[in-house]
Amino acid sequence: MTGLDIFLIVILVIVLLILISGIHILREWERAPVLTLGRFSGLKGPGVVYVWPIISKMPLKLSTRIQAVSFKTEATFTQDNVPLNADAVMYFQVIDPQKAFLNIENYVTGTNLSAQTTLREVLGKSTFDEVLSEREKIGEAAREIIDEKTEHWGVKVSSVEIRDVIVPSQLQEAMSRQASAERERRSRVTLAIAEVEAAQKMVDAANQYKDNPIAFQLRWMNILYEIGLEGKGTLMMIPAHTPEVGAMEPLAQLGLQGITDRSKLKGGDSGSSQQK
Repeated sequence: MTGLDIFLIVILVIVLLILISGIHILREWERAPVLTLGRFSGLKGPGVVYVWPIISKMPLKLSTRIQAVSFKTEATFTQDNVPLNADAVMYFQVIDPQKAFLNIENYVTGTNLSAQTTLREVLGKSTFDEVLSEREKIGEAAREIIDEKTEHWGVKVSSVEIRDVIVPSQLQEAMSRQASAERERRSRVTLAIAEVEAAQKMVDAANQYKDNPIAFQLRWMNILYEIGLEGKGTLMMIPAHTPEVGAMEPLAQLGLQGITDRSKLKGGDSGSSQQK
């Protein structure tokens, strides 16, 4: 082989390698923009694609899968001037690769920065109590605003979730004291309601005992019986405030009537014996 033949073979191999370099394989979720002589000529993918070397190139590959990005908002003030730091997660997806390539330099960075500023804005319009109790509502409001901004970039924001809200330690102590005071207030209100209900039941019971002294006497005897069961010794302590004497009148009348009946029987027996 002459030197010219070797040179031609080398040139042929180089050209073949250059042509083969234009073959690319893109996965199912990947799309690649193609620039031909500096101008956008379309999107390629998925599967095996060919891009003419030298005159055309693929600057990057775009993923159409849902992506998750975590971000934080530093030193944010709520509507009632409470400082806090919010930790959130955003889920977004490229739905128009052409816009994501042509309209913004880096759609991931742009979406992340937009999410941070938007969440700070939403938190600034909300009170501290709303931030703690209505995280889903605040996340949805932030998602709508971010999605409106990123629509021109071909990015769809599907969800914004607030993972954690960090407040200063002094404010945490104040919140703890407030929670303890609230629990104490609720317990006292509950005890007061129970006291009112118990007093009403006692009034109803007193009205029933007032019309039935015998029932009241039996209840008193039952109380003495329960007091005797509580004691461990043979000595039983009887309260000084005993029922009024009038409550004993029905039983006393029953006892006197029994005595009178017995005396009448005895008197009849003695009279009959005298007649004999």
